[in-house]
Amino acid sequence: MQVFRGFHHPALAPACALTIGNFDGVHRGHQAMLALLHNEARHRGVPSCVMTFEPHPRDFFAKRFQKPEMAPARIATLRDKLNELRACGVNQCVVLPFDHAFASQEPQAFIQDVLCQGLGVKYVLVGDDFCFGAKRAGDYAMLDAAGAKLGFDVARMNSYEVHGLRVSSSAVREALERGDMHAAAQLLGRPYAISGHVVHGRKLGRELNCRTLNLRFSHWKPAASGIFVVRVHGLGDSALTGVANLGVRPSLDANDVNRGQVLLETHCLDWPAHLGADGGYGKITRVELLHKLHDERKYEGLEALQQGIRQDCEDARAWAASARI
Repeated sequence: MQVFRGFHHPALAPACALTIGNFDGVHRGHQAMLALLHNEARHRGVPSCVMTFEPHPRDFFAKRFQKPEMAPARIATLRDKLNELRACGVNQCVVLPFDHAFASQEPQAFIQDVLCQGLGVKYVLVGDDFCFGAKRAGDYAMLDAAGAKLGFDVARMNSYEVHGLRVSSSAVREALERGDMHAAAQLLGRPYAISGHVVHGRKLGRELNCRTLNLRFSHWKPAASGIFVVRVHGLGDSALTGVANLGVRPSLDANDVNRGQVLLETHCLDWPAHLGADGGYGKITRVELLHKLHDERKYEGLEALQQGIRQDCEDARAWAASARI
């Protein structure tokens, strides 16, 4: 899959079949939409294309109006979203910066300048609640009428349900917030996971005899938080069971080397000897969050923290044994 920042690139295909959305989590509803898009693109002999946004539009408006509560909890980083879009067979992805200029664009200008001139759309697939343009003035009917006039097809996909529940990013966020990782996995069609490069931390885990792999979560408001039983991929031929903390580490100094940024800190219960003390740094790992043990806790001192970590490790081993992972 080719990824483009904006649509002014000579390598972009001159025509495409397009869908538009935030695609946070790339859940099963998104996957069904992308399968339909792929089929329509193949029939037309053009590549499939996803247009998505960074930051999330609601992040932009939350910052603009200084109302952080408007920002949605983020399910996936941009890296993970792109990886899932790639896994769904998307040919190209256009990441547009959602800024003041874009938010102010009139619907007709978006159709003409972005869809037609910028991307050469032959087919556009949208969700049942799709709106676009300044003040969300554009809707499906407007897009459909423009397509008939300008020569591209427009289709709308209805909601996708699993066990009678409408699959949406909001439903995934709710499952993650309450720590129901089984429900989240049903909505996503896979275990919830976070990936990235292993970065350096304070190396406090060595003092506590609990070495950790640190991944940055590049958003201040993750949909999930707390202590989890996890499965780690990317450190060898087989996955490793571990226990992880996703959050801001309330027992540590917020001015540490990662400056209070959200981290996923993972301790592998059985560290691979061949990696040595520093063998994880720089590797790209994927950590599946399988079961939530509890919320983040603030411990008074390193001794209490160490005892808490020992208990989490015991609980993680017990759950993994019962789940046979």
